[in-house]
Amino acid sequence: MQKELITDATLVSNYIQGEEFALETLITRHKQRIYSFIYSKVYDRDIAEDIFQDTFIKVIRTLKKGKYNEEGKFLPWVMRISHNLVIDHFRKNSRMPKFSNTGDFNIFSVLSDNALDAEKSLIKSQVESDVRKVIDELPEDQKEVLMMRMYYDMSFKEISEKTGVSINTALGRMRYALINMRKIIDKHKIILTN
Repeated sequence: MQKELITDATLVSNYIQGEEFALETLITRHKQRIYSFIYSKVYDRDIAEDIFQDTFIKVIRTLKKGKYNEEGKFLPWVMRISHNLVIDHFRKNSRMPKFSNTGDFNIFSVLSDNALDAEKSLIKSQVESDVRKVIDELPEDQKEVLMMRMYYDMSFKEISEKTGVSINTALGRMRYALINMRKIIDKHKIILTN
């Protein structure tokens, strides 16, 4: 049987059963797509190569431990791992990735871009799901301000009028919401493969 005709799921299964070449086939098959995605976020070949290698180290460890259960969804699973490692890279370096061409990362710009290809659409839905889980853990007053600002694009003046608090209080709640989101993300080690 030709390599191209073997499904990812079969190759994963073969690798788990000890056929080392099966992993090599999977890496070769998906390398360009995964590496291109990583590079598009970090804009540095050395860093992209490191993250790519870390991605497959994590893939190998997960497969060897028998913890892989995404049958038939190998590429989306690996893309999620690489996405998480990109985020971890920027978190460690106190910078956030450039998901838009403005040079400033805004996680919500990922959520509002309608012209996404399938790969970006997958990442978009994962990020959106993770962000919503984090937001759900915020205190109600912080959640309210964050939702109004980020999802409804309201100004702090509008938020102040709608909630009946001063603009400074609204700004404070937003600031604490962002601080608490970072704490929740760190606490739950969010966006690592689940």
